[in-house]
Amino acid sequence: MKYRIAVWATAGFLVGSAWAIYFLVASKGQLTQPIVSTLIQLTCPIAIVGFHYPVSLYSTLLANVATYALIGLVVETLRRQFNHSN
Repeated sequence: MKYRIAVWATAGFLVGSAWAIYFLVASKGQLTQPIVSTLIQLTCPIAIVGFHYPVSLYSTLLANVATYALIGLVVETLRRQFNHSN
């Protein structure tokens, strides 16, 4: 189970890194499209805070890793309980 949670945390890091690269490459003068804004809020929850307050890249990545690890813990616990009940 620890391995699976680590995989979830790694996925959080990769998603956060992908968004960081996207915003480094994206044009600074162009406004964020609504679909991109919605996707980033769904896949990187700390971005909701980042739209209102400055958040560093490192704290964003750390928060995303922690969020995905917590989601992974919940999913894997529920999956384990569901498998034991069958």
